[in-house]
Order: sequence, then structure tokens, then C-alpha cells
Amino acid sequence: MRSRADLLTELRALIDAAARPDMATPIGGLLLSKVTDPGSEPEYSLTEPLVVVMAQGGKRLRLGDREYEYRGGDVLVVTAGVPITGQYVDVDARTPALGVGLVLRPEIVAALAARAPAGRPADASALATGPADVDLLDAVVRMVRLVDRPADAAVLAPLLEQEIVWRVLTGAHGAAVRRIGLADSDLTHVSRAIGWIRDNSAEPLRIDDLARLSGMSASAFHRHFRYVTNMSPLQFQKHIRLQRARSLLAAHPGDVAGIGHRVGYGSPSQFNREYRRLFGTPPGQDSARQRAGADTAARFP
Repeated sequence: MRSRADLLTELRALIDAAARPDMATPIGGLLLSKVTDPGSEPEYSLTEPLVVVMAQGGKRLRLGDREYEYRGGDVLVVTAGVPITGQYVDVDARTPALGVGLVLRPEIVAALAARAPAGRPADASALATGPADVDLLDAVVRMVRLVDRPADAAVLAPLLEQEIVWRVLTGAHGAAVRRIGLADSDLTHVSRAIGWIRDNSAEPLRIDDLARLSGMSASAFHRHFRYVTNMSPLQFQKHIRLQRARSLLAAHPGDVAGIGHRVGYGSPSQFNREYRRLFGTPPGQDSARQRAGADTAARFP
């Protein structure tokens, strides 16, 4: 087995050569990211289940009231679709952030989880970070090599996807990832409510209805929802509404009141107040700042 340092050196070279602004690759579910100018402002994004290996650079993340950090040689595991605030560290034009991500598909996780050891109990949060072991790095390097080998990728990429998921399932964060593929896990039940809030963020929130959708009592739902998201359902909805408003304002900067109403705020003053509290500036001012520093490159959490 090659050393960890050698694997990271090759991975950095592969990502540097192949990464595109939209992170897409010819291999379904495989994403490559190269960020040379992260800017000074925090980023706000909605995640999906994903495993990310950072080859170079680093990022600090906030989910609710908890902070996480991952750097070169570390892995980030995301198990639910949650709103994250992130900021790159130790990144510039000479030392870009280089990362590779793989979408975690529930059907792949479910098929492999049945054969993986149970592992120790997992932190219920939707995010987890830690060092990527040599076996995982080796599988990721072999997958990224396939980006410019379409004939090989057609045969080998599905096998390497399974290997990468297997390495994560049998590693330190296996118990957390296993819950993605279990139909009756607390994460799966809570994810139904997360999906409803994301799809209907402008609608009034009724905890009893969400609890029923999740198959839990109201108290159990509230507890498990906070375990996964580090937020209450109302706080989660607020983050979704405001992130959606921020995206809309980038395209329609002159319609602050209309966008506030569109995302679910009946009071313009409340919209302005809560927007400023989350993003640091009022909606109109933040919209102008976004346009002045427009960067269309896609990025990992």
C-alpha cells in the first residue's frame, strides 16, 4: 500500500488538472473542486448526502450552533440536506483548495450497510469530519484517475463507488453513513421532514404534522430533528427561507419586499431584521455585495 503522503500528492495533481468551475465530471456522482479565490465572506449552501475528501486547503463549517473543520487529508461526511455556513482557510492562488466529492446514494449505502460491521454508535449530527484513512484515499485516487479514461470508467467507476462507500461504512463515520440506507433509521424519518420544509419553506410550520410525517411523537421528533440539524425546526425553516431569499435577490436585486413575501415573510421589517442577523447586512446591501463579488464556481460545503 502506498503512503498517505504519496496518495495525497497524486490526488492533488489529479484534481488540479481535471477540476471544472461546475465541479462536474463524466462520472455520475463524482465531483472535483478547485478554489483559488475563496473571498473573505462566509458562504451559505444547502447540502445533500455527500462524502468529501479534502486534498489541500481547509474549510470551517457551521451547522446550527456547532462548528466543524476539515483540512488536507481529512474527510467530511454529510448525511442530510441541511443549510451550512462555510469559510475556506489557508487558501490562495498559490495554494488552492482541492477536493473530491462523491454523492452518497441511499441504494448503494443500503446494499453495503447490510454487510458492514455495525461499528460504534454515531453522533446524530448531519456532519462529521476526521482523517481519511489510507484505504479510502487509495480508492478515491483510483476513482479520480478514471475521469479522463471513459472506457475504463464505464466498467470500473461503479465498482469504485461501492469501494469508496464501503471504506466510509467500515471507517470511523460508518455508523453515521449507515443511517442513510436504513428505511427505519431516525435520520431517514427526520429527512422526510427536512425534505418537506425545503420544498415548502414559505408555508406555515406545524410541528404535529411534521412529527406525523416522520412517524414520531412531537417530542421525539423535536429531539431527533435537533440532533441531526443542530437547530429547531423553526430555526431550520428560517435558514432555508433566508438562503432562498439570498439566491433570489442575486437575480432580482430591486424586489426586496416582494422576495421577502415570496419566501414566507408577512412583515418586511421582520424579513430585513432576520436577514441582517444571518448574513450580516440588510438584503439590498447584501445583494449589491454579492453582485460586486460574483463568483459562479460551484463549491463543496
